[in-house]
Order: sequence, then C-alpha cells, then structure tokens
Amino acid sequence: MSCGGVALPKQGLLESQIARSGKLSGLLGKKAMPIRQELLDILVCPECKTPVKLTPGGDGLKCSTCRRVYPIKDDIPVMLLEEAKIAPE
Repeated sequence: MSCGGVALPKQGLLESQIARSGKLSGLLGKKAMPIRQELLDILVCPECKTPVKLTPGGDGLKCSTCRRVYPIKDDIPVMLLEEAKIAPE
C-alpha cells in the first residue's frame, strides 16, 4: 500500500508495533509486558541505592527511602533522577 509515493506498513504490522510499544494496548486488548522479577531484584534508586519496588498501578518504580517514583515508559524503567517524581508520604 502506498500514499503519494510513500510506502505504508501493512495494518497488521502497524498494530503489532503499537502493541509492542505499550501505547493503545487497552484498545487492542493486549497488556503491556510486565517487568521481569530478575530485573526488579537488581534495580536500585540511583540517588540512595535502595532497592525499588513496582508501584500498585505498575506504571512506576518507587524507592521507599527517598520516595522517588521512576516512570516506566514503553515497558522500560526510566531510572533518571530528572524523570523521577517524589511521592507524598
């Protein structure tokens, strides 16, 4: 399929790319891939070196010492201080 001389991906390929990215996963009926336990076991807060734990919503990793919550974007933990938000107590 093409549009103005530009080849467009097949619909199935586009849907699988969107599903893998975690975007619109609810619309496609597919869930985001959970973070493996092996990775959770080794991840620590870059600020205070305390192990982080998955938030109840599964959208971040929280440090219990400094209360920073690091986001998970496209199934990848973003362990950067500037991306973290400090959760209320």
